[in-house]
Amino acid sequence: MTAVTDFLLNRSSEPRLEAPAPDRETLNTAFACAARAPDHALLRPWRYLVVEGEGLEALGELFASTCANNSDEQEIEKLRRAPLRAPMVIVGIASPRPHPRVPEVEQVMSAAAGMSFLGLALQDAGYGVMWRTGAVAYHSAVHKGLGLDDHEQVIGFLYTGSVSAAKPAVLRPGVEEFVRHWP
Repeated sequence: MTAVTDFLLNRSSEPRLEAPAPDRETLNTAFACAARAPDHALLRPWRYLVVEGEGLEALGELFASTCANNSDEQEIEKLRRAPLRAPMVIVGIASPRPHPRVPEVEQVMSAAAGMSFLGLALQDAGYGVMWRTGAVAYHSAVHKGLGLDDHEQVIGFLYTGSVSAAKPAVLRPGVEEFVRHWP
């Protein structure tokens, strides 16, 4: 196997993150990797928002604003603190464009592939990442607060920073559990 295959086989999501976050040079390289995602017709149907510092608190307030009026304070506070689990959160946004041969779903998959490449590049640079979504990723108040256009959607929130504590290995399924040959 190659170094790339070994890297992929050892990739994991890291929920315990702390400063420092990736620097600008590392981020630029990781975003360049994201732009290598499969992209039919070169539509580049993605964009990203980098959130750090006081922006994390603002993102937490935006998340908390999605709670219904009858939500308990514990639920609201959990959403408010969520972005503070890492020194940086990168918001992946699918921004599909009308195209006669490239359906919207393919453009959204391209954006998701770019988000995956971004996370892999950051991990290769020595940072931990955790791709999160949850109800806030689909909430119209979050979309509006982040400045998304009507045709855009959040692909996910990529939490990143330095790994603060190792987590136990996750048991992975054997390929025979999810691969079949056809016909």
